[in-house]
Amino acid sequence: MKAAVLAMALAAVCAAGPRIVYSKDFPGSIPPWVNIAVEPSGEAVYKEAVNDPYPIPFKLREEETREIFRLADKLDHFTRPLESNLKVAKMGLKTFRYEDGGRASEQKFNYSLDEDARALADWFERIIECEQHLIRLERAVKYDRLGVNDALLKLQVTLERKRLVAAEQFLPLLDRVIKNDSYMHMARERAASIADIIRSPGPSNPQ
Repeated sequence: MKAAVLAMALAAVCAAGPRIVYSKDFPGSIPPWVNIAVEPSGEAVYKEAVNDPYPIPFKLREEETREIFRLADKLDHFTRPLESNLKVAKMGLKTFRYEDGGRASEQKFNYSLDEDARALADWFERIIECEQHLIRLERAVKYDRLGVNDALLKLQVTLERKRLVAAEQFLPLLDRVIKNDSYMHMARERAASIADIIRSPGPSNPQ
């Protein structure tokens, strides 16, 4: 019986589709550690601790997911070194990991000269930026109504810079602000403007 259970578990692992995992360890930064796992379906999870009690699930758009996996393909699924070995400032120890069934490959680097590696790292930096906006906005909506407009303003800047990723995850919070007249009128208008852009085609900007 144990052998059968083990065989079934192994088959399930081997049948699992590919997954890309990004982590960054950068003490002194905010946050000092992050981990992002992305599935081919676009389903993803953001964590700020290995045993994060409140991981944030979200879903990337199809074109965002496609670009992330395309870059991973161009980087040979992280089977070759990416570190430049140049004497540059510490930018955080970054790890790209590609998992496919029972196989996995990864590369760690502080700074890379590979343009595809830098482009992929920037995608994950955009995700980090957006999840920080989500955390800030959710906290303001729940506990600091006067701070909602400031949180929305920061989100709007990211949107205008075309760095907003997985934009639909913001809609429940934006709609909550729009529909509740206890929030400042300015905040409700800004939330409505951002929500309208997200619901229209193409606010993100894949590189």
